[in-house]
Amino acid sequence: QVQLVESGGGLVQAGGSLRLSCAASGRTFSSYSMGWFRQAPGKEREFVAAISWSAGSTYYADSVKGRFTISRDNAKKMVYLQMNSLKPEDTAVYSCAAALDFRVLSKKYEYDYWGQGTQVTVSS
Repeated sequence: QVQLVESGGGLVQAGGSLRLSCAASGRTFSSYSMGWFRQAPGKEREFVAAISWSAGSTYYADSVKGRFTISRDNAKKMVYLQMNSLKPEDTAVYSCAAALDFRVLSKKYEYDYWGQGTQVTVSS
């Protein structure tokens, strides 16, 4: 069982940066593949970024590639999403997710556990 709690969201101007954090509970955190997803009002939840259990592999949605960076610290049971050059279209609730898998995963149904999410609002 894994519980996930996100933090770090807020209001930022276009071009600015935010760093999201996801704190995980559970003794086997290092065995989990982790991902970030986002959901804008009236839209489906979409994949943002993912990182393998060992942090050896990462994968990004085309819309954030080159601007966002996912990382993890297994000793601290933390996952991060550094978001730079933010755009108004990045506005959404961002959620982290965990899957007991060694691969990098990009599909919602592949994840077993979800956090409540943190709001990110980018003003133009």
